[in-house]
Amino acid sequence: MNSGILKYIASWIILVLIQVLLLNHIQISGLINPYLYILFILTLPFGTPNYLLLLLGFLLGLNVDIFSNTIGIHAAATTFLAFIRPFVINLISSRDVLELNQAPRISELGFAWFFRYTVILVLAHHLFLFFIEVFTFHGFFYTLLRVLFSSALTIVLIIISQYITAKEK
Repeated sequence: MNSGILKYIASWIILVLIQVLLLNHIQISGLINPYLYILFILTLPFGTPNYLLLLLGFLLGLNVDIFSNTIGIHAAATTFLAFIRPFVINLISSRDVLELNQAPRISELGFAWFFRYTVILVLAHHLFLFFIEVFTFHGFFYTLLRVLFSSALTIVLIIISQYITAKEK
């Protein structure tokens, strides 16, 4: 079996376990809930076919839903994240700079590019997740505050994880 596939399987398992065993139990003032598991979708290679991206997004969210006892909320939000990812990549990158087998990582593309990419996708994911969770616009500003605070912590955790797992050149 390809070592790259094994690396992604291990990443999937580790991120889901960190999410359901540790991060799901962190709630600061009811406003901050970090969702590190989306890092899996963020770091898939640029050449990942869209159908596979959507399927992996759905299955990843479904895994978190099963262990978190939520009813499809994470599956929907992560599928949405996988759906908009190619558009965000095209928005912030020129096509000739990116290689199809390259994965979006700080070590490969630099901090500024990865930070913009992460902020846009994490905010989109969290907006979708939290508003589908409450399924109303009542308490709009409270939900928006949850989105902003949770996104900030998630982005910090993603950036830290990128530096921890960075390959030395």
